[in-house]
Amino acid sequence: MAELGKIEKPEAAQFKNGRKLFFVPLVFHPVEENNELKTLVEKYWSEAASQLANLEASLSKATKVYHEMIPSGGDLKRLEHTGLGSAKMAATLVDKGAALTPIEDDALMDEFADWGRCLSIHLRSPAVYTKLYASYLEAGGKRAEHIAKRLDETLGADETGVLFMQEGHRVQFPTDIQVFYVAPPGLDAAKRAWRDHNEAVMKKYQAADEEKAEPPAQDENTGE
Repeated sequence: MAELGKIEKPEAAQFKNGRKLFFVPLVFHPVEENNELKTLVEKYWSEAASQLANLEASLSKATKVYHEMIPSGGDLKRLEHTGLGSAKMAATLVDKGAALTPIEDDALMDEFADWGRCLSIHLRSPAVYTKLYASYLEAGGKRAEHIAKRLDETLGADETGVLFMQEGHRVQFPTDIQVFYVAPPGLDAAKRAWRDHNEAVMKKYQAADEEKAEPPAQDENTGE
């Protein structure tokens, strides 16, 4: 992917023709009270909006908006309770004339999400985890193939689309689509903060498990 948040006019000319896709990574707001993480996530979304506007000004105006997790026939209301900064950005693009275009297959999206929910449960059995993860990968692969197909079918010649999606998506973009990665400085900071947050949560779970696993203290006099 080309990382072109700021493109000088002479350099931008070579990208004017052909299909283009501006990829905006999704970064979630924390559910738990975490002011530092919340501030960094909000900073990322502010920077992403500015960088996307710069791309549109330098290259071309977006005509299509794609967003994962929106079912076919769905609209931006689906995003209202997700805690995603992309909701406002997508709405702004649509207000300016871009068409919200579905890319999900509803059944594959639901299957992939359900396997993910199963994996989010604190599992004790490695065998169960392995089976669940294999099913998760299989559903994710089929979903990625469908998304790539939808992008190819719906993004016309010389059109520009904006795709809001999580990193690690496994989508193989059509080779004739020029993909520009929106990666402002705040992205790495927000990702590091999320990693630190998740590590802290995992340590809390592990400490709770270790506490449950400890045998009850014996009475010194009775040995019971």
